[in-house]
Amino acid sequence: MQVFLTGATGFIGQPLTAALLAQGWSVTALARNPDSASARALSKLGVQCVRGDVTDRQSMRTGMPGADIVVHNAGWYEYGVNQAEQKRMYDINVNGTENVLSLAQELGIPRSVYVSSTAAFGETGPALRDETFTRQAPYRSYYEQSKTEAHLIAHQYQQQGLPLIIVCPNAVIGPNDHSALGYFLRLYLNKLMTPFAWAPDRVFTCVHVDDLAAGIVLAAQKGQAGETYIFAAESMTQREMLAVWATKPGRFKVRFWLPAGLAGLLCAPLEPLQRMVGLPAFVSRETVRTSASFNYSSQKAQRELGWTHRSTQAAWLDIIDEELKLLAQRQKRDLISRLKPVEVT
Repeated sequence: MQVFLTGATGFIGQPLTAALLAQGWSVTALARNPDSASARALSKLGVQCVRGDVTDRQSMRTGMPGADIVVHNAGWYEYGVNQAEQKRMYDINVNGTENVLSLAQELGIPRSVYVSSTAAFGETGPALRDETFTRQAPYRSYYEQSKTEAHLIAHQYQQQGLPLIIVCPNAVIGPNDHSALGYFLRLYLNKLMTPFAWAPDRVFTCVHVDDLAAGIVLAAQKGQAGETYIFAAESMTQREMLAVWATKPGRFKVRFWLPAGLAGLLCAPLEPLQRMVGLPAFVSRETVRTSASFNYSSQKAQRELGWTHRSTQAAWLDIIDEELKLLAQRQKRDLISRLKPVEVT
């Protein structure tokens, strides 16, 4: 099986590439810079890295022809992006999806998988929702807007007959995480977490990145073209998540649960300061706004694909153990470096 993969060097892409290779499949990975450290690491595993970018449709004509399956995983996930970054996010998440799927259709690729997000469905409230749920609330972040528009494009290609499977993870977590949750966890492990938080009772479901990678492979193998599959573990509140973190060394004791509006006001002046020191604005008004319930069920994926996952508590404990190992290697480095994910694992 020959796979053409986008987003191979990213947070989801690295374990996904390993999972595809474990099937004995050949992987051709699109890389903006095949000479980068992350691309060279993939090459050592036997991946063929070809130069290209999802924002440039023509650049994918080198690697995609002849593929048995296209897995479109590339995307940009971040909160607190400024206006210039929003344009780039749109180009990657929305235009990139159009470029990949239109080329797959033109080339007659037999099977495609698009890694979307439950962000495309929106917040759920406390009730558990599945793939039949439709958006009932406005966007809470620009990322959510871009993934919703990209999801609609993918759905249109399904309706046009492209043999496409859509997978929707919810709150992907793992060691070396680039998301706001990953940064907050490293704040905790570095004993820098503040004594206040917000949205204690919001309900959400996470999925460990390795379990997601296994699910995407199952979707590629067994998924029904035209269908959508959600990948998520069991529900947990924010209060419960922080209690799990507190079982490991770090510092975080919530003394004040702030209203979201007040938390947003406190975060606003920190946004430019984070960018100034080379961090994403993970402590931002947008991060606070996204603290709503995203409570999704993976019963369909479990039933139809045979997908299994570790518990949410076990996932967090595994992640913390791995993050502590990474932190031990960087104890003598500056604080900013200790908060950032390691680029090559």
